Amino acid sequence: MPYTPHTKSDVREMLDVIGLEKESDLFNSVPAELKVGHMNLPDGLDEFTTFARFKKLAQKNDTDKVMFLGGGYYDHVVPSAVDALAGRSEFYTAYTPYQAEASQGTLQALYEYQSLICELTGMDVSNASMYDGATALAEAALMAVRISRRNKILIDAGVNPTYIEVVKTYLKFRDIEVEVIDMDADKTDFSKVEDKIDNTIAAYLFQNPNFFGTVQDFEGIVNKLHEHKALAVMSVYPISLGMIKDPGSLDVDIVTGDGQCLGNYLAFGGPTFGLIATKQAYIRNLPGRLMGKSLDKDGKELFVLTMQAREQHIRRHRATSNICSNQNLLALRSTIFMSLIGRDGLVNMAELCYNKSEYLKSELSKIDGLTICNTGATFNEFVIETTLSADDFLAKLADLGFYAGINLSNLYKDSDNKVLVSVTEKRTKEELDDLVKAIGGVLWV
Repeated sequence: MPYTPHTKSDVREMLDVIGLEKESDLFNSVPAELKVGHMNLPDGLDEFTTFARFKKLAQKNDTDKVMFLGGGYYDHVVPSAVDALAGRSEFYTAYTPYQAEASQGTLQALYEYQSLICELTGMDVSNASMYDGATALAEAALMAVRISRRNKILIDAGVNPTYIEVVKTYLKFRDIEVEVIDMDADKTDFSKVEDKIDNTIAAYLFQNPNFFGTVQDFEGIVNKLHEHKALAVMSVYPISLGMIKDPGSLDVDIVTGDGQCLGNYLAFGGPTFGLIATKQAYIRNLPGRLMGKSLDKDGKELFVLTMQAREQHIRRHRATSNICSNQNLLALRSTIFMSLIGRDGLVNMAELCYNKSEYLKSELSKIDGLTICNTGATFNEFVIETTLSADDFLAKLADLGFYAGINLSNLYKDSDNKVLVSVTEKRTKEELDDLVKAIGGVLWV
């Protein structure tokens, strides 16, 4: 018998209370063109047949190409120990610690995570992770509005374009003005930013390295923001912090980023987790949960849920966020990853990414019909422009065994021939040389 939680009379009574005629009226706000009619699902299958069907579908996935995709998600090494430890049942099945102090293992793991993120970013305090890099940046914008008591946000156009859209969506119905500041090609135009900074600005959101891979020194902009009591919010690529100045040394107020690169797989686009860290002065405005370490009455060390200013626990209008959980398991994987590679390992990873990217950039620059678009220093990503449309260029290289980059025409106007190329420590010299040869062949033909 099917599970029916409500009788027809129950449903009728509920609809009468809210003044609706039928259940479908609950979705009147959804545009008709976005509504799904009938799913037309086939009849159910037995277990054996279901497994066979999904195995056949999985075989359609093409996973053996050499990866040069980036733009926020990267093909980094994941040590086997990360899978082995994170796959233990006490970790793998743990959930949000609602009975916090009874979950000492979970609390300790997240405390260690917070400590490592603070070390990585040079900040004072971190929460216990967010959903992803985009939502972390949006939550940072809301933090800045609460702290400054101002309602205007500036966003650099060099921020990941999907992040920008998420920030706009978060702020749209909160009476918060959002202004995106155009770039000078692949670089932030510091004069444009400085002209926009005044006493009405809550924060300036920027990314370094930016979406095009370009690295710049934002220290002057940070100082200018602080002169006007506005906040500097920086989105980071965690691996780059093995080479680039950490945000704390630049006096940045809030740091965000995506943790996929820290011991998590690409997994066809997710899940991942977001990191957010800030100065001690702003600790009470952090969303989500904060873990702390203390002593019990017998003087023994223990871990506690220090703060959780969420709408589940306090008055809704005083909550820092409605974020209801954290990406616990993925944050744990990053904790194991960072513990395994250590400071020297992170530096080595960053240097490998940089050096291999520079090698590929140098070799590609020798090819007729291809231009390196970046005008400044880059970390492990750069933009190329070819004589072919990005669609044709990438399709031809896919046939030759390469996912050669991201088609920027899908994200930006006037970018029909531009591709964002990413290089990680996993790429071998042989793979880099093979890509150069393949690109040369495609363009010469």
